[in-house]
Amino acid sequence: MHIVILVLVEVLIVIGLSRLVGLGFRSIKQPLVIGEIVAGIMLGPSLFGLVAPHLAVTLFPPETFPFLNVLSQVGLIFFMFLIGLELNPKYLSGQLEVAVLTSHVSILVPFSLGTLLAVLLYPLVSNASVSFTAFALFLGAAMSITAFPVLARIITENNLQGTRLGTLALTCAAVDDVTAWCLLAVAIAVARTGDFADAIPTIIASIVYIGLMLTAGRWFLQRLAKHYLRAGRLSQLLLAGIYMAVVASALITELIGIHLIFGAFLLGAAMPKNEDLVRELAVKTEDFVLIFLLPIFFAYSGLRTEIGLLNRPELWLLCALVLGVAIAGKYIGTYVAARVSGINKREASALGWLMNTRGLTELIVLNIGLELGVISPLIFTMLVIMALVTTFMTSPLLEWTYPKRLIRLDVVEPESETETATAASETYIRPYRILVPVANPSTQKGLVQLAVSIALNYRHPAVVNPLSLIEFEEDYAFESTPVEADRLIAQRRQQLEELIKTLEPLETRSCVHPIVRISSNVARETAQIAVLDQVDLILVGWHRPAFSSNRLGGRVGQLLSTAPVDVAVFVDRGSDRLESLLVPYSANIHDDLALILALRLLINHETCMLQILHVLPENRHKDELSYELNMMIEQLPSSVRDRIEIKIVQAPEPIQAVVEASKNVDLTIAGTSRTWGIERQTLGRYTDQLAIQCCSSLLITRRYSQVTAHLASVLTEVSSQKPTLRS
Repeated sequence: MHIVILVLVEVLIVIGLSRLVGLGFRSIKQPLVIGEIVAGIMLGPSLFGLVAPHLAVTLFPPETFPFLNVLSQVGLIFFMFLIGLELNPKYLSGQLEVAVLTSHVSILVPFSLGTLLAVLLYPLVSNASVSFTAFALFLGAAMSITAFPVLARIITENNLQGTRLGTLALTCAAVDDVTAWCLLAVAIAVARTGDFADAIPTIIASIVYIGLMLTAGRWFLQRLAKHYLRAGRLSQLLLAGIYMAVVASALITELIGIHLIFGAFLLGAAMPKNEDLVRELAVKTEDFVLIFLLPIFFAYSGLRTEIGLLNRPELWLLCALVLGVAIAGKYIGTYVAARVSGINKREASALGWLMNTRGLTELIVLNIGLELGVISPLIFTMLVIMALVTTFMTSPLLEWTYPKRLIRLDVVEPESETETATAASETYIRPYRILVPVANPSTQKGLVQLAVSIALNYRHPAVVNPLSLIEFEEDYAFESTPVEADRLIAQRRQQLEELIKTLEPLETRSCVHPIVRISSNVARETAQIAVLDQVDLILVGWHRPAFSSNRLGGRVGQLLSTAPVDVAVFVDRGSDRLESLLVPYSANIHDDLALILALRLLINHETCMLQILHVLPENRHKDELSYELNMMIEQLPSSVRDRIEIKIVQAPEPIQAVVEASKNVDLTIAGTSRTWGIERQTLGRYTDQLAIQCCSSLLITRRYSQVTAHLASVLTEVSSQKPTLRS
């Protein structure tokens, strides 16, 4: 097979597998990049070469490695440019003195421990062609790295960017990033010259170039930014000039004697941080780099990672020692410095785990070390395992140390004036709270208006929280950086505020308070917020999943199956009227919730009428349920009772009876029940027969309760509403 064709086949395999494995890791709350790194390792001798050695050699022969290396180097150059571009000075604005101390101690301690570890490892895993100084510097630098992009993504996903912990972690990581790259540049210079004294000219030349880039280079880049502002867009000519500058800067640092990636990083850091320019440049650059080039780098790294080299117990012990030193050095250094700076124990501990994130940045360092011959394939494999483990453990340890309930205390959403005043009074009444997931504020006014109609009755306190979760699918996407995430949150909140201004009646708007968060899993995050905020009901709009015709699938199905609170799904047919309601009743707890919501609407709207439809089989003439319903109606206030009709019909097909009755009402409210063709199937899937056929708007209710009594709970709800009736 022609070598170019073979390389293209390899690229096809690499991109497909990296996406597949990456999405698998995303499903277990891990950064997608960890899955992509694992996918690269799977293609190498650690798995593919072990299971099918002949096929592995056929698909990934050594003669294709130089081609993969060229593509991966181009990917690294532009990825490092993106890292520098996204290194915003805003990250250095918070608690800078504390951050400088903490970040430098978090580098000094692991660097020192790594240097001591080098004394043990050098005679065991290195050779005489590598100087001890270069080996020790490289090992110390590898132990000191914190992956700023992955850490920023974790902070954004956990909505920590507005907290003291998040601000401090970002500042520490930014300072750490710059310092660590400087240390690595020194290590590379020493490795290439063989001695620290011989590396001094290289170090001086690097300092001079950095000075030029931050003065003359920045001045020239400011001219480019002014041209961009005048043009109002990033033209292809301007983009070509920037890309040429990236490559030229990379070549200069390579000629100086450090590495290509430093020039690209330096140019990105020197770029003017105009928000629009940075955003457009990042968006135009990152897709091709992240989707096409970086997976090739992961595969190239995986082809050189051979876990089989750890073939003796003592080597695994050395690997465990490397891992232990890496974790302890970062954690202890960060924790002690943070505590000395006055940070409390829990936040200092969480900061220690965050700074242990190494991710792709560590992999870049290791590949440079292997390329220069400073580290052997054996120690390279040990350090790759260390990078994976330290990144993998960050999210669960952060959740354990600093759970979402504590994050929620740091990021307080605006509370309603009514709720605040009530909380301040001696007789606190917990408000009735509805959480309304809103994916698109411009099209879901009907959903929020229905929530307001159910919740608010002017005397009993109530809160409606439109919830908008911004989901990021990529690890290193520019939109997932904390600064950009804050901009997107502010933009979405403004959209929700504009939606709230359109709600009727006017006085209800003060009780509607939006919540906007970043999320990696919308359904899971919605359920967690519902529990933390003690909501009474999640009211979600229907949507059809991309690969299914089922109306109760996708995220809606996940909420129906897993949310530990009551859930209602609104299928909007476009009618704004709520004058006539229909509740088909078959005596289960889900129908109870349907009746409760119908009665709330009935109480809150004096002109509203309710029909309770009880469908009997054709051969059944008497039913105790109708008697129980009548007894319940008799206990209601007359102003409510007079607007309720219990209708009993006999029909062989209950669903068709409901469909027929729905032709004459504005809203049908039905519990999940086999009778109405809405029931949970295998794997949590819900059927949606009534949702398809119903002629009116439809509200499907699912109650989260183990209580078997039905109508008694309805009476409790209604009795609590009696004082709220308006004259």
